[in-house]
Amino acid sequence: MEVVLVILQACVVIGAIVLGVRVGGIGLGLWGVVGTAILVFVFRLPPGSPPVDAFFIIIAVITASSAMQAAGGIDFLVSIASKIIQRNPRRLTYVAPLVAFVFTVLSGTSNIFFALIPVIYETAYRNGQRPERALAASTVTSGLGITASPVSAAMAAYLVLMEAKGFGLPQVLAITVPSAIVACIVTSFVQQRIGKELIADPVFRKRVEAGTVEVPAALEASFAAQASGGA
Repeated sequence: MEVVLVILQACVVIGAIVLGVRVGGIGLGLWGVVGTAILVFVFRLPPGSPPVDAFFIIIAVITASSAMQAAGGIDFLVSIASKIIQRNPRRLTYVAPLVAFVFTVLSGTSNIFFALIPVIYETAYRNGQRPERALAASTVTSGLGITASPVSAAMAAYLVLMEAKGFGLPQVLAITVPSAIVACIVTSFVQQRIGKELIADPVFRKRVEAGTVEVPAALEASFAAQASGGA
């Protein structure tokens, strides 16, 4: 019987989250209230105390991030990250994810990654590389940066949960930072081996022949040589 109750309660929680995400905006909070009401009044679960400490910590972190955005700090970080990425085009699949990770850690938000997407794409394509390799890896590593950032709202909320178990910020970072860096490196190595090179990709070649895409500058000589050889 207890197992059935746990399953039903889990279904209520998941259902409230799904419906809230579908509605979006304030609906996410309203469906959370509905789910909580069902758990308290239907399943007779005792309500807990409001997480006041977590609220204030998250508000402080978000306020600091907003101040950095208003002061131009995010734009400054984006400009530095863009220069680093553009200076290392040959190692883009390894450099871009690490840059996305480091700058997410520094800023406490993965929003900085959105400004790097066109830079990563243009740098990869211009140098004849598959853009999705660096983009996919950077998307993952920017998310990992949130878990390793001492100034992210997620870390602030997590610290509130872990303080009762005797884990402070140094102990948590000692675990999340090394593991996230290892994950970034492994992700880059895996992505580097996904898909054929553009010069050997039949779908890309068909699009070039059809004129729907332009040949990257780094591959113009190779395409010209293959075209003359085939003729």
